[in-house]
Amino acid sequence: MLSVTPAVVHGKMIFYCDCIMENQLAKSTEERTFQYQDTLPSLPVPSLEESLKKYLESVKPFANEEEYKKTEEIVKKFQNGVGEKLHQKLLKKAKGKRNWLEEWWLNVAYLDVRIPSQLNVNFAGPAAYIEHYWPPKEGTQLERGSITLWHNFNYWQLLRKEKLPVQKVGNTPLDMDQFRMLFSTCRVPGITRDSVMNYFSTESEGCSPSHVTVLCRGRVFVFDVMHEGCLITPPEICRQLTYIHKRCHSEPDGPGIAALTSEERTQWAKAREYLIGLDPQNLTMLEKIQSSILVYGMSDGSPHVTPEDYSQVTAMILTGDPTVLWGDKSYNLISFSNGVFGCNGDHAPYDGMIIINVSRYVDEKIFENEGKWKGSEKVQNIPLPEELVFTVDEKVLNDIKQAKAQYLKQASDLDIVVYAFTPFGKKLTKKKMLHPDTFVQLALQLAYYRLHGR
Repeated sequence: MLSVTPAVVHGKMIFYCDCIMENQLAKSTEERTFQYQDTLPSLPVPSLEESLKKYLESVKPFANEEEYKKTEEIVKKFQNGVGEKLHQKLLKKAKGKRNWLEEWWLNVAYLDVRIPSQLNVNFAGPAAYIEHYWPPKEGTQLERGSITLWHNFNYWQLLRKEKLPVQKVGNTPLDMDQFRMLFSTCRVPGITRDSVMNYFSTESEGCSPSHVTVLCRGRVFVFDVMHEGCLITPPEICRQLTYIHKRCHSEPDGPGIAALTSEERTQWAKAREYLIGLDPQNLTMLEKIQSSILVYGMSDGSPHVTPEDYSQVTAMILTGDPTVLWGDKSYNLISFSNGVFGCNGDHAPYDGMIIINVSRYVDEKIFENEGKWKGSEKVQNIPLPEELVFTVDEKVLNDIKQAKAQYLKQASDLDIVVYAFTPFGKKLTKKKMLHPDTFVQLALQLAYYRLHGR
């Protein structure tokens, strides 16, 4: 039986269905993605003895007997001297923080680093769709792109609604905070230290940016992925991408502002300050890119790729055209003219497993639906994409030219080989009580030793 309850909200008659309210109550008892965040334990501080013991163990394989003895003496002196004072200071610092290491790690490992981050810090990789329903095929970029984006936006909605399952080890929940940094997140360059801007909010927290940035032939476009409260469909996304593609292939190329993100960090910070000083609207446009859900790059490239050899596509995602990705963005999804995809993201806000999680979700959805969109082909009258046209002068154009030159010079010095390894996988390494990551790290050490004898 269904009962309907009327109510007046802001002068409008609203009808609540009791069954809907029951469903909502039932749903509210489900685990929410971020519900355990406040109850997670703080990061413990290891004892000084434990840290120094680990340090000596890690030094041992690399030092000869005399060097190791000297190191032991230095460690003992440290432990009985300044080490204890520093340890007490650390314990005091840890008292007021959930994670005493996080800020230091973020600054030292990422934000203080001045070398270009796009080539030296970012992670990148190809999508595996080619292994089932989407082998490379010219003329599929727009249709496949719209389906891929739609699945990504569905994942974004799961996060917004906190419907993404909490990751656990047994029954112990893990920290889900890094998932907040996947969408609507961007690094911003600084003269001596960069910062990370995060604009994402869950539905319970409030509004979150709902637009996507599209880069194509040196030009920048944005469009909203929500229309009248609903996510737009693949045919509607395809219409937006087709509009951008047609314009970019029938009009002159843009200046390629995105290439500036590949520059040395202080250089990029100075170029960004100059760009903002040139016209305050430039800052508004930069913030639109920074806050967008993700950046979608449309490349004219057509990389060779097979399930056995991902080398060329990986090279093009990591070292290809610097104008089709925003190097500071936490998530760039790159599409090629032959319907092949990959992603590239800044490593500062989160670790690799986060991007693997969304990539796996999208791959599974494409596989489940046989690479097709099986819904309505109807396209609503939604606003066309808006182009972000930056005010530039000779200096800005010269900065872009210089950024491209240093990027391509560095990229030319990088060899990338990505072959599929099929003889065995993680099940075997785990049987041997070795974590897959440990196994690969040891393999790298062994390969180096065999090559160089040390």
